[in-house]
Amino acid sequence: MTHPQTYARGVLFILLAGIFLSTAGLLVRNIESANPWTVLFYRSLAFSVTVLLFVFWHNRRSTLQRYREIRPLDLIVTLALGMGFIFYLLSLFSTSVANTVLLLSTGPFIAAALAWLVLRERVAGSTVAAALVAIIGVLIMVSGGISATDWRGVIYALLAVLAFAVMIVTLRKIGTQRDTLAAVSLAGVAAALLCLPFMPTFAISGHDLLMAIMLGSVQIGFGFILITLGTRSVPSAQVPLLALGETALAPVWVWLFVAEVPTVNTLFGGGLVLAAVLFQGLAGLRRRSISA
Repeated sequence: MTHPQTYARGVLFILLAGIFLSTAGLLVRNIESANPWTVLFYRSLAFSVTVLLFVFWHNRRSTLQRYREIRPLDLIVTLALGMGFIFYLLSLFSTSVANTVLLLSTGPFIAAALAWLVLRERVAGSTVAAALVAIIGVLIMVSGGISATDWRGVIYALLAVLAFAVMIVTLRKIGTQRDTLAAVSLAGVAAALLCLPFMPTFAISGHDLLMAIMLGSVQIGFGFILITLGTRSVPSAQVPLLALGETALAPVWVWLFVAEVPTVNTLFGGGLVLAAVLFQGLAGLRRRSISA
């Protein structure tokens, strides 16, 4: 027997999604010796298996039909998400968790700019103002004399933001025409195939394989499934606010358990980024309530 989706349940789903997503840095820091590309390969496959099992559980007899309905536009979602997965994890391997997740918080503004360019969606003045504050925050974060390795991680994080923005704008373009979860499930397969040319070996220790599987299933698998469920009853303007748990908690986990202490610049600049995202989300809620 299925229960109707309620607003309260949707909020709970998204809050839990933020907690699951926030564990990426902690899991990556617990990897002992595996090559990042090898971890990415197994993480990606674990993600696809997790989402495929959910699609099957949710649709049962119509599962194959969901995959038959995939169109070329859906494959842009698959490829963009797969590339986002790769750049995100490479960033975690190359710079601090705080740098990565706080840079990812600029995603709503990049997506808004891309939606304006591609879909001609109107960008509110509040969004422009919040984006400027976020840019200042990012500049402060990266101005603290970071190393060459950190710069690589920053670039990877920005590429991840761009990839996720492409995915979001494509999903907006598709709209409610069809269920895109099947296309999302293939993102892990796409990422795994993209990893193959860069993998030095398939060999991985049992411990590191467990971390990779947890990254694919518990972290992004459960996280994306819960966000998908939550957005069915929670207004889209509220989703980024409720999912801020990922940004807030990710640096805390590694601070507490791995002693990776964020720099003052990261904390201050990241605070500006979070404030900009919070302001943008509240402004979106206000616009929604006025138009309702």
